[in-house]
Amino acid sequence: MRTLLILLGVPLALVVLVALPLIGTYNSLVVKTQGVDAQWAQVQTQYQRRFDLIPNLVESTKGFFAQEQRIFELITNARAQYAGARTPNEQAQAATALESALARLLVIVEENPEIRSQATVAQLMDELAGTENRVAVERGRYNQAVRDLNTSVKTFPNNLVAGLFGFQERAYFEAAEGAEEAPKVTF
Repeated sequence: MRTLLILLGVPLALVVLVALPLIGTYNSLVVKTQGVDAQWAQVQTQYQRRFDLIPNLVESTKGFFAQEQRIFELITNARAQYAGARTPNEQAQAATALESALARLLVIVEENPEIRSQATVAQLMDELAGTENRVAVERGRYNQAVRDLNTSVKTFPNNLVAGLFGFQERAYFEAAEGAEEAPKVTF
């Protein structure tokens, strides 16, 4: 009887010793994946705040600059592109297109004191500046969560569990090409 218990107990103990770390690694990868998803949701929340503020800023400045209709069209198109985006990369591309058009609009507003001095425009610009800061912070946090997940997915023995259960690396948020150049606006 004692021999039977030993013969059954040893393999059972080995299974438990292998299964516990495997379960821990799996759960850790799930937590990190959920963290990346939650952080991307925070980025989307700030994008939405931006997209909600921009029409008010556009409407507040539109009367002054009918000749800048192209910028307003770019902003509207970028908002529509974002609404139709399905993946984080598509959303990031749409957000970048909006940032470019918005930067051109802000240059116009900054160069025209009569617009800047309007209380509504000034308040909207302050809110938009705050939102842009929040977007930058949330993007940084997203990239940190992606880095943590990607490191876990690549390191041994996590990479074995990740491969077994289909956990994959995620893409970092990166600035679009040409984002380092300030927009040029001429009248």
